[in-house]
Amino acid sequence: MPAVRFQQVEKTYTGARGTFRALAGVSFDIQRGEFFGLLGPNGAGKTTLISVLAGLTRATAGQVTVMGHDVQSDAAAARMSLGIVPQELVFDPFFSVRDALRIQSGYFGVKNNDAWIDELLQELGLADKANANMRQLSGGMKRRVLVAQALVHRPPVIVLDEPTAGVDVELRQTLWAFIARLNREGHTVLLTTHYLEEAEALCHRIGMLRKGELVALDRTANLLSASASTMLRFKTDQALPATLAAQARITGRIVQLKAKDAPDVEHLLAVLREAGVRIEDLEIGRADLEDVFVEIMNGGRPSAAPAQPQAVPA
Repeated sequence: MPAVRFQQVEKTYTGARGTFRALAGVSFDIQRGEFFGLLGPNGAGKTTLISVLAGLTRATAGQVTVMGHDVQSDAAAARMSLGIVPQELVFDPFFSVRDALRIQSGYFGVKNNDAWIDELLQELGLADKANANMRQLSGGMKRRVLVAQALVHRPPVIVLDEPTAGVDVELRQTLWAFIARLNREGHTVLLTTHYLEEAEALCHRIGMLRKGELVALDRTANLLSASASTMLRFKTDQALPATLAAQARITGRIVQLKAKDAPDVEHLLAVLREAGVRIEDLEIGRADLEDVFVEIMNGGRPSAAPAQPQAVPA
């Protein structure tokens, strides 16, 4: 039995402007002990799918289970199995950090939980803020408290919905070290993020959504190895020739160009020289997950998802 199962999940919204289908028959499993990444552009359906998983939104069709419990017909057991870190900063301004965690424990019927609360405070860098009022915390510290609240009842399945959006490097490192430890101890993790380097480093397997449909599902290593592209990465302050600009991915001064093979690399460099484009910090490497993601979102890869794996290696 998988930790999480989505079976033909559909969600349709109907309003004054007509009907909008946010999810279109999404099906996949997340195995126990897996670190799974759910990726997609804004509006792809990621948050809607997590809302269905959390029981906050009712699917129009299909079924979702957590540790074998249906999120609608067995909602209490399913919710007990989940720890969810939402995108939004939601907090109670009337309590200290420690009191907020104790109250959260009480919601799940967990008593005598101070030892685990102390460990959460320590691991998430909140020990010196334990008695501070939630209103006094910075945005990053409030984000840490949200993580602690999601973990306070020791759920077997942890859902992280863009947990590092807008937070500092220290929190990102602290959070990932702790979550990786929990994953090694057997917790299942579902992560959504726009930081694709995080997904590449952490996730065993990745699913990608586009316009409510699952367009890719495979092990992270397989997604990367399936892209045979060589990538030229360099910096420049000058405009590229029109022929190259049309195929380049440009982020500020950083330019990335795809090349099929060594002759293609030589051709691209020759075009740049002929156009008088001065480049710095030239690197030639393999495609990373961001390159793969852009290719798939642009429809450049097969949309068929491979069969579910039967086991997740450590």
